[in-house]
Parts: sequence; structure tokens; C-alpha cells
Amino acid sequence: MQYRKDKKGNDLSILGYGCMRFSKKGNQIDIEKTEKEIMAAFKAGVNYYDTAYIYPGSEAALGEILERNKIREKVNIATKLPQYLINNGKGLDKYFSEELSRLRTTYVDYYLMHHLTDVEMWEKLKRVGILDWIKQKKEAGEIRNIGFSYHGNTENFITILNDYDWDFCQVQYNYLDEVTQAGVKGVKAAAQKGIPVVIMEPLRGGKLVNMLPEKAKKLFADNQHGWSPAEWAFRWLYNQPEITVVLSGMNSLQMVEENIKTASEMKAGDFTEEDFELLEKVKQAIKEKEKVGCTGCRYCMPCPKGVDIPGIFACYNTMYIESKREGRFQFAQTVGLTKEPAFATQCIECGKCEQHCPQNIPIREKLKEADKALRPLTYKVGINVARKFMFRKKKQAK
Repeated sequence: MQYRKDKKGNDLSILGYGCMRFSKKGNQIDIEKTEKEIMAAFKAGVNYYDTAYIYPGSEAALGEILERNKIREKVNIATKLPQYLINNGKGLDKYFSEELSRLRTTYVDYYLMHHLTDVEMWEKLKRVGILDWIKQKKEAGEIRNIGFSYHGNTENFITILNDYDWDFCQVQYNYLDEVTQAGVKGVKAAAQKGIPVVIMEPLRGGKLVNMLPEKAKKLFADNQHGWSPAEWAFRWLYNQPEITVVLSGMNSLQMVEENIKTASEMKAGDFTEEDFELLEKVKQAIKEKEKVGCTGCRYCMPCPKGVDIPGIFACYNTMYIESKREGRFQFAQTVGLTKEPAFATQCIECGKCEQHCPQNIPIREKLKEADKALRPLTYKVGINVARKFMFRKKKQAK
């Protein structure tokens, strides 16, 4: 196992154990199977275990396994504050205490503000006293490192990143998400500030393995390296020195063994030009189903009316590369649930975006098409309800 340093100089295994997808036996986590997998990872050197309040049964299962095997002090637990459930300062202690109880511990090594998608979510936490609360918990030794996990656009990510002295951050990032969510720009911005970056969804929930088109599968299969699609995705990430830990939701011994092998071999800078070229061909094979040939260059931005043009197109393409459900879910996270609305319907058809588009995309026409696909009536209603819940007036959050 290889290790990279956190902000304080501690060694973190470059492979982290994602605890959201533990195997189930009926409606419950299969503790016996999960314990074997976690212990196999631990014995191979994995020392970072990521869970969250809302992962059903996950915190409790992890706590039980670490306690029974007497390895709590030998690993790092990362878990998350469900900020979307916080309405006042009392909620901070309520949820944190419950998490400590589930995890059977007196402290959390890496604690995150969970699932921020917009600056306003962080501002709401500040209004209910999060800064003083973090200070108290760190001084008491109950939280050792503070960070945030993020699903939103690059600009909001960088704003949150620069607003506080974070110990680490966690982002969705893979070879298809270079220009969406925090993206490569966000990853590099964090690294430039010396903030460790933890990666989630390196395989897009398994889709970069299970939902690859046949053309992409053949490109991997024919390559002389003999790497699996998952191994290619992980190696692409490990090649980047800005990345500290890559999480994997492992739920079989085979997955544990394969991921450990990759994390033991691949070093930053090992990728060759031929490797990058192969992945570009794979990406093109995946993107052949795209509806809009947007590269995410953002030359069309900023829109004078606030429309997130590349964000909308990325979600629209995801509907056809992966699934309609995934595209619409991604849209809700990165476009629909930002404080300042960024919908296509805000477009006044001024045409400025089209004047700057290197791909000569008929942006105004495609925005209408994308909006119709991404926001059928039920999704419009759902997003509007979620927005009202998430962005209530400031006085309600005090």
C-alpha cells in the first residue's frame, strides 16, 4: 500500500474504504461478510474508512467491526454532518453525538460537512454557529480534521474552499468528470492551498465498469497492459499528485484485492502518452451517445442571466450516456439546487454564448431541448419543493 500526506503530515492510504455500499443480508448489512472485507483491507494497509450519518446501518456496522477487532486507534474514520437536516445550533451536537455512539468512539479523525452543492448551504451552517462549534470540537479532540464533501459547480466549490481554513475536502472526480462538479480546476485549486483531496465516485457508482459501451470495453481489452476498466480509472486518479485518497465502495474480497494491487503499484506521473491517448478514445466511445458536443470549456460563460450552460449540457448528456434518472439527479444537485437559479428558462436568447462557442453549438436551441428532457413536470415540482426547504429565510436558521 502507498500513502500520501494529509495537511498535518499524517500518512493516509491512497485507497480509502467507502462504506456506503456494504453487502446486505435481507434488509440488514451482512456484518460477517463485511467484516472479512474490511479486515482484508486493513491487513493490506488501508487506513481510511469513509461513512456518513445517512448511509443506513453503515456507521454502526463500522463501529462494531473496528471495536471487535480492536483496531479503532489504528485507522482513520471519516464521517459526515447531515447539514441538510440542521436548522439550529442544537442539531449540531444532536447528530454528532449520535454518530459517536454508532461508531463506538470518542472522536472522529476526518469530519465533513456532507453534500454541499451551493455556497448558501455553508452560509446557513455559519449562521447556526458552525465555526464556533468546530473550534470547540477540535479543541476538545473530538474532531481532528474538518472538511466538506461537495456536489455542485466549480465556481461554488472554489468559493467554499477559500472561505475557511479546511483540513481536507472530498469531491466527485473521475476521467469523465474533469470539467463537471469541482472538476480538475477545483482539484488543483485545493492542492495549491495545500488541502488534501479525497475522491469519491471514481467509477461513477460502477458505471465506468458496468455500463461501458462495447467499443470502450474492446479498447480496454485489446490494450497490452491488461488492466481492467476499474484499474484504468484508479490509475488515472493515482497518476495525479494533487489527489490524496481515492475511495472505493468495496463489497467483495475480489474488489478489495484488485484495488489493493493497483494502489500498491501505481505512482503519480506513471501514465504515458499512450495511456492518456487510450483513455481519450474510451471517452469518445462513451460520448458518442451525447446529445450536445459540449467540452465544458466554459467560453460561453458567464451568462448574463445566470444560466449554467455547460452544467445543463453535462446533465443532458448524462441522460443518454448513463440513464435518464442519473442525468436528472445530477441536474438537481449541480444546477437545480443552487441558491441562485441557473435554469435554461432564464435564457433571453441574446446569443452572446454562441459567439464564443468553439464547437459552434446552437446553444439557445439546445438549452430548450435540454430543459424539456431534464425537467418534466414531476421533476420541476420536486426541485421547487426542495429549493424552498433548503433555502429558507435566514431568520429561520438562526
